[in-house]
Amino acid sequence: MARAQAERQATAVWEGSLLEGSGQVTADTTGVFKDQGITWKARTEAANGKTSPEELVAAAHASCYAMAFSHALAQAGNPADQLEVTATVGFHPKAGGGGFEITYSNLDVRGRVPGLDQAAFEQAAREGEQGCPVSNALRNNVQINLNATLESA
Repeated sequence: MARAQAERQATAVWEGSLLEGSGQVTADTTGVFKDQGITWKARTEAANGKTSPEELVAAAHASCYAMAFSHALAQAGNPADQLEVTATVGFHPKAGGGGFEITYSNLDVRGRVPGLDQAAFEQAAREGEQGCPVSNALRNNVQINLNATLESA
């Protein structure tokens, strides 16, 4: 297997059972977060200051898509003044039982891009989504929905 151009690492430590246990997750590569609390209750009910794998997937998807869309726009000769991307990741019981699964990631992008109308912005948004590595990792496993709104400059 060829070496990746970049690797990033995070570590999670969990103690106890799924329902009563707890843990921490740390971004090892950058240290941008350390010992962030994780619990099942925070994952499925109120977060109460803790994170979850789904929130981290949402953060990864939002940031990756913002970069991919920005690149697609610039490559087409219409660099964005600003893009704001929110990803909402859905975590549900599996249909028919047998655990839980991430079922969707909704990408909502608002942007200011001189020279584009709403239709062209939506088309460029779809093209940008195709170039997003996180979208490509999720595709065919998780439904990806995209809503793109062009704001006036």
